[in-house]
Amino acid sequence: MLPSARFLICLSLLLPLTAVAGDGEASPDAERLETLLYQDCGSCHGMTLRGGLGPALPRDRMQALSPEALTHIIRHGIPGTAMPGWQALLSEAEARWIADHLQTDNRLKTLDD
Repeated sequence: MLPSARFLICLSLLLPLTAVAGDGEASPDAERLETLLYQDCGSCHGMTLRGGLGPALPRDRMQALSPEALTHIIRHGIPGTAMPGWQALLSEAEARWIADHLQTDNRLKTLDD
């Protein structure tokens, strides 16, 4: 698939990710973000987060980083690697939700699971 086509597909999946809370602030849509994590992020990190093009993302490895560091990586990527930044498609709150999920609710606790 062409990079621009992949970007457009990701964009179409991510646009409806937030719901507006009563106070006007956007709140993350957990179901959609979890789907994004295990499918779209999973296209590089593996559908079960055991790795692929990108490294495995087990809970114990994710807990070695601060939530702020993970949020930053999700939004800005890692220069010189295949990890893109998702800042144009994910709000700070959405990226933080994914970071928190990776550290606490991640289905893959360790690579030994």
